[in-house]
Amino acid sequence: MAHGQPAGTGERRNGFGIAALVLGIAAVLLFWTAFGGIVLGLLAVIFGVLGFRRGRRGVATNGTMAIIGAVLGALALVVSSVLLAMGVAVINSDEFKSYQDCIEQANSQSDRQDCARDFDREVDER
Repeated sequence: MAHGQPAGTGERRNGFGIAALVLGIAAVLLFWTAFGGIVLGLLAVIFGVLGFRRGRRGVATNGTMAIIGAVLGALALVVSSVLLAMGVAVINSDEFKSYQDCIEQANSQSDRQDCARDFDREVDER
């Protein structure tokens, strides 16, 4: 096929598979952030599915790359979602609210360290 032919005339287009793999790798590397794990992971899954479908239809040659990207994206999406849920649970906990009150009333670095120790002890007792 000559360069510049319109899509659908036999030209193989591999953009979705490449995008899925790149986004999946980025999502795995940035899973600890909401943007990295959730947004990039979701985009990797979407592009991976689209790329896999193109590969199955014979329009693209990198269906395996698309699957790998989608799997990496899904993994990052799940781990990031779990971390986000855990973070929200900690922030909404009574122990964290007590810690915030303690920090607001602390007058010195020593008082803040005492607040942190008390918070750690309360969480460990849970």
